[in-house]
Amino acid sequence: MSEADAAFWDRAARKYAKSPVADMAGFDRTLARTRELLPPAASVLELGCGTGTAALRLADAAQRYLATDISAEMIAIAKEKAEAAAADGTRPDFRQATARELAAEGTRYDAVLGFNYLHLVSDVPEALRDIGTLLRPGGLFISKTPCLGDMNPLIGLAIPVMRLFGKAPSSVASMTAASLAEAIRAAGFDILAEERHGSEKKDTRPFIAARAGD
Repeated sequence: MSEADAAFWDRAARKYAKSPVADMAGFDRTLARTRELLPPAASVLELGCGTGTAALRLADAAQRYLATDISAEMIAIAKEKAEAAAADGTRPDFRQATARELAAEGTRYDAVLGFNYLHLVSDVPEALRDIGTLLRPGGLFISKTPCLGDMNPLIGLAIPVMRLFGKAPSSVASMTAASLAEAIRAAGFDILAEERHGSEKKDTRPFIAARAGD
């Protein structure tokens, strides 16, 4: 993601924070399934955490939970939400950072999460390589990704227009579920599960759990 993307999400953060989850039942299913997959006492990294909605609900399933986002404003809101939550010792840590910056630091995690993340990176193969670097051998990458290539073609046509008016970020990848799975495998992951958690008949956001190589 670029500085332009960071600036876009900084501007959008407060409005984004007020928007309700579009499919709460599907979101609940995703979080429940993620809990099932996380190993005991896991060290977890979430990329693209936004305002921390998922992180605040999953933190108690991990020994350590670091939630990150490119947007400083998103992280500021996430910290505000964490402060308002009950002080039960299970709150996540929030930090502004990119996958590339984190990969360079050398810390490794049992699981990396990316919900509504991969379609917003500028280079999907590069992001997946960084995620592989961030994981311990055999670690889990768990993602849920809107696949614009499986949606109404008008959405793809509208994005460049929206971008001209500052209504869309510069990085939006148009993938299908098949091309997304292929990219994950090409990065050296073994896909363990491909699921659909949405409440609608057509769900274009596949949930994928994949294991890193040893």
